[in-house]
Amino acid sequence: MVHDKYESPLTSRYASPEMQYNFSDDKKFSTWRKLWLNLATAEKQLGLKDITQEMLDDMKANLHNIDYELAAQEEKKRRHDVMAHVHTFGVCCPKAAPIIHLGATSCFVTDNSELIMMRDALDIIVPKLAASIQRLGQFADKYYDLPTLGFTHFQPAQLTTVGKRACLWLQELIMDLRNIQRVRDDLKFRGVKGTTGTQASFLALFEGNHDKVEELDELVTELSGFSAAYPVTGQTYTRKVDLDVLNSLSSFGATAHKIASDIRLLAHLKELEEPFEKDQIGSSAMAYKRNPMRCERVCSLSRHLMALVSNTAQTAATQWLERTLDDSANRRISIPEAFLTADIVLSLLNNIFQGMVVYPQTIARRISQELPFMATENIIMAMVKAGGDRQVCHEEIRVLSHEAAAQVKMHGKENDLIERIKNNKYFAPIHGILDQLLEPSTFVGRAPQQTKKFLAKDVQQALERYKSVLEQEVKMAEVNV
Repeated sequence: MVHDKYESPLTSRYASPEMQYNFSDDKKFSTWRKLWLNLATAEKQLGLKDITQEMLDDMKANLHNIDYELAAQEEKKRRHDVMAHVHTFGVCCPKAAPIIHLGATSCFVTDNSELIMMRDALDIIVPKLAASIQRLGQFADKYYDLPTLGFTHFQPAQLTTVGKRACLWLQELIMDLRNIQRVRDDLKFRGVKGTTGTQASFLALFEGNHDKVEELDELVTELSGFSAAYPVTGQTYTRKVDLDVLNSLSSFGATAHKIASDIRLLAHLKELEEPFEKDQIGSSAMAYKRNPMRCERVCSLSRHLMALVSNTAQTAATQWLERTLDDSANRRISIPEAFLTADIVLSLLNNIFQGMVVYPQTIARRISQELPFMATENIIMAMVKAGGDRQVCHEEIRVLSHEAAAQVKMHGKENDLIERIKNNKYFAPIHGILDQLLEPSTFVGRAPQQTKKFLAKDVQQALERYKSVLEQEVKMAEVNV
């Protein structure tokens, strides 16, 4: 680790090795060389006699033999990163030097390599998201029928179940999986398009043969692992693509923030907690504390992830005509950081879902504090069935409820509404069934059935495509506590 200059915590502390490598210099510049090799291979295959097999073999043997010191010297002299690497590649494979980058513009390697890195990054993200959904689904299934107090406006509301609440989180994650998979499926290659997208240089190279230029585009696209290229481009592929990709990642960030915020609120209520390791310290001053550090980090990083898409939208909006270079420095930051951040958030969520702790007794105690008030309508109905007057019963309940509320609010005591009802002769006809009327499971509506159906139908359907991947353990970054 470097200690005498700034390093991004995204890479020094958090992100997975595979995502860090995906946006590394080694990946970037070896991909440039593979693209130059693919271009030369296709040009030779289509009849350019200046390119020999010996040249191609020379290039292939030096894809990873990158002299970064020489490249830095060349860039300082030429003030052009692509040409610096053209010359650096030519030095280590001199036989091929005359034909490296033949007919191409800088965006042939920069744009195409970025699309390759985004494709590969999406292939890292998608299985992790599917695994997180699977893990949370298991949690929801385990607690599908455990009653818990619902909250609206963070005020006590009707009961739901712990599993049903998790399904609210799951539904948003499934939407994110759909969105991210869609941009992965839609992603295409820039291809071989030339300086302004007209392929003029390649048309000249093949002496006006339009068919061969089209074949060249298709062949390089195929050699680079894509099934299709964008049919039209300027000098660059449209930056709308970047916006589409980062929109899906940003939307996932919003989901992650909501889930982590909910868990933080429930941790405050001592109903549910994220994992807490044996020797973990919650506070340097308050030794008893168990702070929801993982969820706080999810929220912190998710805000960064959500903010990055604004940058990408501005870049897409301000591209002039066939291209302007004010996108370059910006995208070197925003695109890798979006993927690195999403990768980190996914590793954190998976870790949280794997070790979430539920406290049923605390949940039951909170229910017992609020349920008597919620049960008053059921009590009134039972009294009417026993021959009582609805309006008289309503008034009796109202008076007792206000007295019980005063005990809670004014004196800090427990809710004693049920005891008051038991001690009131008016309610004698239903004293024997009060416990039945207060059974929490009768207040959760169809939450258990909704949860089971959602898990069996929607979650399983969303994960079907990833079944073979999920049968193996999806690799996650170690959470740095």
